[in-house]
Amino acid sequence: MQFYGLKTCDTCRKAQKLLTEAGHSVTVTDVRADGVSRADLERFHAAFGDALVNTRSTTWRGLSDEDRARDPIALLLDHPTLMKRPVIEADTLYLGWGKDVQAKLIG
Repeated sequence: MQFYGLKTCDTCRKAQKLLTEAGHSVTVTDVRADGVSRADLERFHAAFGDALVNTRSTTWRGLSDEDRARDPIALLLDHPTLMKRPVIEADTLYLGWGKDVQAKLIG
């Protein structure tokens, strides 16, 4: 299972811990430290559309209207912390750590 998140994100840390406790082998990619490839971002955007961009983040609030109007992939390459987290790649792609994702991955 591939896990894309931030090591400083409380939700990501909680999700990683629960996934590991449930017996999953989790390979973590820190989107800030390790980066995310354009190909991966394109796959994620194809799966989740505009939901991939976290418009509630402090990074988003700090962007100009001009920046907000940019291509989402280019924006995420420049500002990886704008990506909604976590993105989990298991049998399919999952976005976030809501009850629906938890039910599918840890029961």
